[in-house]
Amino acid sequence: MAQSATLQHAFVHAPATTHPSLPASVAPLQELLAANVRLAQQLTALEAHVGNSRHATQTRLLSLKALERQWAAKQSEQDAALEPFGPRTLYQRLSAAVTEQEGLCRSIEDSWIEERGLADEAEVTEWVRRMREARKVAWLRRERRERWDEGRVGGWR
Repeated sequence: MAQSATLQHAFVHAPATTHPSLPASVAPLQELLAANVRLAQQLTALEAHVGNSRHATQTRLLSLKALERQWAAKQSEQDAALEPFGPRTLYQRLSAAVTEQEGLCRSIEDSWIEERGLADEAEVTEWVRRMREARKVAWLRRERRERWDEGRVGGWR
């Protein structure tokens, strides 16, 4: 068959010297060629639509990736801000407070033992009061740590 539109046109519109059955046999081909042209135009329109959709999707994906990176940065910033109040840090602080309070109680006892001489009643009363307060705080902190260890603290473990 012919490769150009001019040759196709010449073939279809041949002079009257052609055989009379030629236009009848060419008519279905013309319908098929017109259908092919319509399908090609539809495909071209679909190709443009798909190209636009692809571009819009890529643009949206890039903006969503940027938002995801921003969210991850905010999340890590929030995690860093909340770290001092996290369960692990709070438990470490509680354990350190228990150890520190027990050390304070020992130092109060040692200070009394190291002092030589007689103490009057006011000094003894003051030492007993300080010792009771320090022991009470130490007991409360130990109790809180034991509760934590047993899992009796608000779901943290």
